[in-house]
Amino acid sequence: MKRALVSVSDKTNLVSFVKGLAANGYEIVSTGGTKKVLDDAGISTISIEDVTHFPEILDGRVKTLNPYVHGGLLARRELPEHMATLKKLNITPIDLVCVNLYPFKETIEKPGVKLADAIENIDIGGPSMVRSAAKNYRDVTVVVDQADYDMVLGEIKDGGDTTLDTRAKLAAKAFRHTAAYDALISQYLTKQVGLEDPEQLTMTWDLKETMRYGENSHQKAWLYEDALPKSYSVLSAKQLHGKKLSYNNIKDADEALRCIREFDEPTVVAMKHMNPCGIGRGETLEQAWDRAYTADPVSIFGGVIALNRRVDLATAQKMHKIFLEIVIAPGFDDDAYAILAKKKNIRLLSLDFSKKDEPARHELVTVMGGALMQEQDTLKEDYHDWKCVTDVQPTEEQLKNLMFAWKAVKHAKSNAIVLANDERTLGVGEGQPNRIDSLKIAVKHAGDAIDDRTVMASDAFFPFGDCVEYAGKHGIKAVVQPGGSIRDQESIDMANKYGIAMVTTGIRHFRH
Repeated sequence: MKRALVSVSDKTNLVSFVKGLAANGYEIVSTGGTKKVLDDAGISTISIEDVTHFPEILDGRVKTLNPYVHGGLLARRELPEHMATLKKLNITPIDLVCVNLYPFKETIEKPGVKLADAIENIDIGGPSMVRSAAKNYRDVTVVVDQADYDMVLGEIKDGGDTTLDTRAKLAAKAFRHTAAYDALISQYLTKQVGLEDPEQLTMTWDLKETMRYGENSHQKAWLYEDALPKSYSVLSAKQLHGKKLSYNNIKDADEALRCIREFDEPTVVAMKHMNPCGIGRGETLEQAWDRAYTADPVSIFGGVIALNRRVDLATAQKMHKIFLEIVIAPGFDDDAYAILAKKKNIRLLSLDFSKKDEPARHELVTVMGGALMQEQDTLKEDYHDWKCVTDVQPTEEQLKNLMFAWKAVKHAKSNAIVLANDERTLGVGEGQPNRIDSLKIAVKHAGDAIDDRTVMASDAFFPFGDCVEYAGKHGIKAVVQPGGSIRDQESIDMANKYGIAMVTTGIRHFRH
């Protein structure tokens, strides 16, 4: 008779699986709560104490850490000396292990969880059994996922045992399972002690979707989600309409959400290829849409739109007139949804914007051979902290406009220049090898919209006076920039020459 050891925290579909094992000649060894569930279901089980000849101790912390368990798991059946040892010590081989682990993740996701509760939900015996079984996969089947119950039972029914190929795949999955479990524990404890630069970076994500393709159609792609999902994320959004998001859709939507969270008043962000092509704000969402659209009516075509208010009918009617890839908002009025959903190719997503200010986690980008990790750029700034460096002082109204432009320029690719007024972005220049070319692009986009209200934001300092001179010649009246160049005075002098009010923030916002 074969022997299975079953000990699970998540007991979903457990009874039917174990009944199937028993019906196919397995005797069942079980522990604690799992044994009670199986006994109540009328399944004959052997207590773990009857196997180990030792009681559970230390409030259940020690129950399966025993040679009678691990000897039965690790013995290689093809080695006579291993089998002789088992016989000599009266250890019965264990042929299948079904284990899932203490709910550590679920515990630390609870609001206000205490460290002691988290510690008590660190499983020791479970991972040890899983690892032992997985190491000896040539002889032992290890099951850590209820999604595999039917497949395992099917093979046992058909052939008396699982195949070696299946056991190898289950072993690999088992080690992924314990590695992810340990990664969560290490992340949690590392955060508890306040360490920002551990000597090893352990992180884990769960596969959310195998995508049709990546950035281009010849590239394979997969979408993974943080094991501790973030509420304010495109991955947490509810898709109400349209086909699945593509790789590029997700990147654009993520960037739109990063940008829109900067603003509290009714605002619309139009994102294209991870760059803002128009940002509008107003008294109403419809007015904000009108202004975002006016900012760049060409580039907005096929764009990703983020709105920080529930979409109403008037706004939806205007959005419906052009092709948009994605609209993401806190929600949609029924009549607004009905008109937008008439287009089958538009994706409509709703997301809880009340979570937009939850603490940001570190972001990770890969490079060939490694990875870079940094804090997200979520710095909250106050224009009253800025320093005026020119003879002309900015007005309060100009400072408000400069703050709007400053929030926008954070989300444009460097070298980034944003021209704006109190209503919308007028022109955005981004991603150029030099700053003056970005400014020229922004001025060209703004065109005749430049007037006495127009201000300029630069994500980094001016290395020369040419940008300030060009801005002055095209009617810009106020500028915000980080400062800090060894040639700051050249730009300051140029601002004074053209009567421009210039403030420095001491903070730059590069976005590569």
